[in-house]
Amino acid sequence: MTRSLVLGCSMLALAGCGADEIVSPGTGGNITINNPPAPAPTPTPTPTPTAGVTPAAGCPTISDPQGLTDGGTISGPTGVYRVCTLPSRFAVSSTLRQIDGLVYQLDGQVDVGTDQGAASTGTGVVLTIEPGVIIYGQGSAFLNVNRGNQINAVGTATDPIILTSRDNVLGLNNDNSSGQWGGLIINGRAPITDCSAPAATPGTVGCNRLVEGTPTPPEYGGANPADDSGDYAFIQIRYSGFVLTNGDELQSLTTGGVGNGTTFDSIQSVNSSDDGVEFFGGEVNVTNLAVIGAEDDSLDFDTGVQGNLQFVLAAQRPGVGDTIMEFDSSNANSDNTPRSDVTISNATFIANSGVGDQVLRIRGEADFSLLNTVVVDNSAGTPCIRIDEDGTLAAAGSQPDENGPPTFDSVVLDCTTNFRNGTDNPAAEAEAAFDAGSNNNKAFTNTLQMSYINGANETALTDTDPTGEETGGTTGFFVDAGFVGAVQNASDGRFSQFTCNTAVINFGTANTGACTSLPTP
Repeated sequence: MTRSLVLGCSMLALAGCGADEIVSPGTGGNITINNPPAPAPTPTPTPTPTAGVTPAAGCPTISDPQGLTDGGTISGPTGVYRVCTLPSRFAVSSTLRQIDGLVYQLDGQVDVGTDQGAASTGTGVVLTIEPGVIIYGQGSAFLNVNRGNQINAVGTATDPIILTSRDNVLGLNNDNSSGQWGGLIINGRAPITDCSAPAATPGTVGCNRLVEGTPTPPEYGGANPADDSGDYAFIQIRYSGFVLTNGDELQSLTTGGVGNGTTFDSIQSVNSSDDGVEFFGGEVNVTNLAVIGAEDDSLDFDTGVQGNLQFVLAAQRPGVGDTIMEFDSSNANSDNTPRSDVTISNATFIANSGVGDQVLRIRGEADFSLLNTVVVDNSAGTPCIRIDEDGTLAAAGSQPDENGPPTFDSVVLDCTTNFRNGTDNPAAEAEAAFDAGSNNNKAFTNTLQMSYINGANETALTDTDPTGEETGGTTGFFVDAGFVGAVQNASDGRFSQFTCNTAVINFGTANTGACTSLPTP
């Protein structure tokens, strides 16, 4: 090494001389360089083994003949990983295996199958993702399931599937990181409103829409409320919401026209720079949903969605976020049917943003039911409930498919101001709708433990049996949990294993640790 350095420096010195100073070997002179004898080279030290993960030997074979591209390795504080880049489109059903020391990369938009169309039946391509798999993206990269195709991503409580950003793998994130990649989009063939073609009839096979926030928007919509876009369980979606070229952002999870044949269980969204989860139309059922640190709405419902959610925890970062829930029926605030109709039971909503807007906003002539829920504003300035438009508070049957005003049962409010004036509706009308329910308390003082687990005051509440309250074509979804709120007590482990920990909510999760880091085998 020393000889090479000396010789290289000597040649640089010669190169710096003018033409008259060096006699060319071909024109009458030789150049002799007298270097001193080189000392024995210092032995190269043996590298210290990297702590934690070591890279897999290579990328596995998948059924799709395009295969995976070996992208070398990527290093972070948890170790070194083999990078296997996914094809831009899965054309053949394939499985992403969990292999220690291996992460999968989204290089831009990655599609599962091609759009089968609104009138299609059957399933094209199925992408199976094994428990413990880590997939990362950067910038505008996102994972998209086209209509008529499926992802079966079923992790376990101790081995969740993680969809995250490159910076997260590199160990560059902190508790305020966000917007580092796109997110997960799932498209289906269930009914929607706000059709792209103005002449189309909402809720029919001719009513389709384009996914917002994408440069090459996929389509969603159809006439099959039981459509099946796959199974999704024990999944973390971290640091999503990158701003794309058209100025739009994606959510952690976006569903468009997804049918009730699709299952969602135990999903965590972490620090989305837009919404945590947004549901566009379809018939969607979700259990055990945790949305932490979203910078717009934690939950957003729109374009005729029929939905049922149970055990929902949403918490904002201090000083960040819009509403916990924004609920619309159609973008045009019209009488389009199917009218959005969603029932949520056993939720804990924790507002921290301090924006002074509202925690829950219901509008667009939507139908909505909230049961067994704790609503808290920790910022001491955000009203709990706002209801907009006369039609949202209209009596049942007064408009097409109208079920009546929003209903509240076993809902407690802990906000400095509980109700806010809405468009066309004074705060007193929202309060009257709230007071019409049973077991409600608008003068509640929360005693939440670890900021999300029921304390003494929550335990003393009277719950309402939600069974039989399902909307859409779903039956038998709700269970009578016997308590109010998302988490009954410290022994209730529904969120304490598959999640990762943030400064907002520390679930005490040992197997996956902090969201800013990757779990190690």
